[in-house]
Amino acid sequence: MNKCAVYLRVSTDRQSTENQRPEVEQLAAARGFEVVKVYEETMSAAKSRPVYEQMLKDMKRGKFGGVLFIWAIDRFGRSMIGNLQDVLELDRIGVTVVSVRESWLDTGGPVRNLLVAVFSWAAECERTRLVDRTKAGLEAARRRGARIGRPRVRVDVDRALELRGQGRTLREVAERLEVGVGTLHRALAARAP
Repeated sequence: MNKCAVYLRVSTDRQSTENQRPEVEQLAAARGFEVVKVYEETMSAAKSRPVYEQMLKDMKRGKFGGVLFIWAIDRFGRSMIGNLQDVLELDRIGVTVVSVRESWLDTGGPVRNLLVAVFSWAAECERTRLVDRTKAGLEAARRRGARIGRPRVRVDVDRALELRGQGRTLREVAERLEVGVGTLHRALAARAP
């Protein structure tokens, strides 16, 4: 059997790659490939992805044959430019990307490059819409009076000044009052004349 690798990704730790894995492994087996490495990542495509970076390095080194199976192009990444660059870079080094959801991805010719660009663009647009919806939801919550972010920490400034007067460092005072050093510093600065 030919060897291959699999890359699976979900955006949050409340999700699981278990719905992607069976279909990807089934497609690999149907095409006569043995999956020798599965890269699983729980990370937004908009952030740094160490597993993805390691997978790209390993594929460039030829560690797992010339085929990488994915579940869908939007699980590969959400940036049109990034997806296109990575797929074309893998093409250049002889790695074929095969997708369960996009059967056209492992075909040749100029239409493939166009389709990679179009579907990556669609994924990038969905990411932008998600960010916009999140911002709109936060703004609506603020208008209703909801507090967004971490709760405010109250600092006993009088006690902090007393401890400082005893010669204790900011760090010691912060530990004693069970607040962060930055929080304590801001509270003391706000009290200063």
